[in-house]
Amino acid sequence: MSTRTRLELHPLPTTLAAVALVAAGSLTVSSAPAQAAACNGYVGLTFDDGPSGNTPALLNALTQNGLRATMFNQGQYAAANPSQVRAQVNAGMWVGNHSYTHPHLPQLGQAQIDSEISRTQQSIAAAGGGTPKLFRPPYGETNSTVKAVEAKYGLTEIIWDVDSQDWNGAGTDAIVQAAGRLGNGQVILMHDWSANTRAAIPRIAQGLTARGLCAGRISPQTGRAVAP
Repeated sequence: MSTRTRLELHPLPTTLAAVALVAAGSLTVSSAPAQAAACNGYVGLTFDDGPSGNTPALLNALTQNGLRATMFNQGQYAAANPSQVRAQVNAGMWVGNHSYTHPHLPQLGQAQIDSEISRTQQSIAAAGGGTPKLFRPPYGETNSTVKAVEAKYGLTEIIWDVDSQDWNGAGTDAIVQAAGRLGNGQVILMHDWSANTRAAIPRIAQGLTARGLCAGRISPQTGRAVAP
């Protein structure tokens, strides 16, 4: 006798009936795996220049909208705001290295570049952010010397595929539209301090969901966004 027939002959309380149907594979319930199955691709949301006094509101906006992101922290700010680095990790974010003082690295000598990168590794780790595996050079500026120092510290250089232009005064609508250009595996540049970016987060989340995309982590192996 099938499950359906048994249920028709012997009605069960609603909860028991639901359990029986789930066991028979006749009923699906929403769960984390079901949500994961809706991800047809992943994008990398990144926020530079934190942590700061703006970080708590940014983290709140991200978590409320079910988003995870990579926070490319400046070492000087990580050292000054260690509790915010821990808050980033506790909120499910990943922490990357964005140099110590945000200089134009290609204009520096190798020893100075090394100092910028190594001190940031140390300050983020000391603050509880783990040892970063990803590095974003300030202004996206790099050269062979920068790359050699990155390699010394086991860092993968991450630039971006889409620039939100939030650093250039872009409005919330423009930031949402920029996120709408993201494709599977791609990375978008945003900033910790931008109020317009923070305001755009709910709509960014809605837009990704509508396109079957989810916020993922950035792979140190490929530099592309992948499943968390």
